[in-house]
Amino acid sequence: MLTRRRFLTVSAAALTLAPMARAGEVQVYTWTGIALGARATIRLAHPEAAAITARAAAEIDRLEDVFSLYREGSALMRLNAAGRIDAPPPELLECLSLAGAVHRATGGLFDPTVQPLWALWAERAAAGTRPTTSELASARAFGDWSDLRLDADAITLRPGMALTLNGIAQGYIADRIATLLEADGLTDILIDTGEMRALGGHPDGGAWPVTLAEGGEVPLRARALATSAPLGTVFDAAGRMGHILNPMTGEPAAPVWRAVSASAPSAALADALSTAACLIPTRAGIDEAADRFTAARCESAVAA
Repeated sequence: MLTRRRFLTVSAAALTLAPMARAGEVQVYTWTGIALGARATIRLAHPEAAAITARAAAEIDRLEDVFSLYREGSALMRLNAAGRIDAPPPELLECLSLAGAVHRATGGLFDPTVQPLWALWAERAAAGTRPTTSELASARAFGDWSDLRLDADAITLRPGMALTLNGIAQGYIADRIATLLEADGLTDILIDTGEMRALGGHPDGGAWPVTLAEGGEVPLRARALATSAPLGTVFDAAGRMGHILNPMTGEPAAPVWRAVSASAPSAALADALSTAACLIPTRAGIDEAADRFTAARCESAVAA
């Protein structure tokens, strides 16, 4: 059983430009869809909002063909199945390159090669059990980030290896949508693919008021925000087997943090940092990892 909580919401006051829009004013339009299995929204105030968000939705669909672990024939599915993909999509290369930077900055705690461990936990949880020590050791033995070979010609994995980009790809998709819309000269848009990316600010001239589920508000303007939690998505109905796995042990993240929020210039970076932060035992350690990237920071770390 897999469930996923949402941790970021936009204040209801931000959904219109004014409590009562006057004649000729454009209200904030909200498109709703799905990105990598999560509810996605795009908010903007523009007379052609429906056409603009239709283009964005088409881009999300195209990127699903790169990153999805469930869509048959996606680039990531083909890589995991064959252990190699030639002439990989540039988006996959870019996302994996950033994943590598976060892997190094977090001492290996952010590691997309945990997919065999993730699959093992999901299988055992569905049967009402948990992996044994030997099963975890076997899954970890398939390889880690150092066994990934990555360049423009091909991406290759060791036999048995597999990747998951669930801790970075939703943010990356938000960034790609921002790039697409910015190229059209658009601004003052809030993109939410499970992680948020503000292109400019709110159409009324202020920041987008984003509320954290664990308390507090982060004004978002020309910046991205992501929140992760060890028990935000769980394998089991009891809600005790969290989805963020420690690549060093194969076990779910220790119950140190209830939720960690990170902001950065890009949503992919904020997404990856907030995911890795759930495995870092101290706030000082989280801040140290974020400080390795320009303008990245931890906004909130709520103890369990």
